[in-house]
Amino acid sequence: MKKLIQLEEFVMFLATLVLFNFLGLSWWWFAGCILLPDLSMVGYIHNARTGARLYNLVHHRALAVVVWLAGYFAGNIAIEFTGLILFSHATMDRMLGYGLKYESGFRFTHLGEVGKSKM
Repeated sequence: MKKLIQLEEFVMFLATLVLFNFLGLSWWWFAGCILLPDLSMVGYIHNARTGARLYNLVHHRALAVVVWLAGYFAGNIAIEFTGLILFSHATMDRMLGYGLKYESGFRFTHLGEVGKSKM
């Protein structure tokens, strides 16, 4: 099942690359911004609850689709690009096994525990 989920996420990631290509921007923009959504981890400085909520908001694919659609219908390439980066980053994370976070700590995700447990 894990491989099937990874394949599904990979196909969605490829779809964002196709959509990005239609924007006509340099690929350096994509490469330079693909990891920016991880700045949402800054919420963990405050506490695990704030960190998980901020991280999950930024990594939620529905938000990414809404942002992309807003940019598309407004004719605003910057907003479209932001939506595509959010979506592609979220699919990339899930493809690599990183899921939405539980408030119990950073390594606890909807896809299972990430990293080694402290025993």
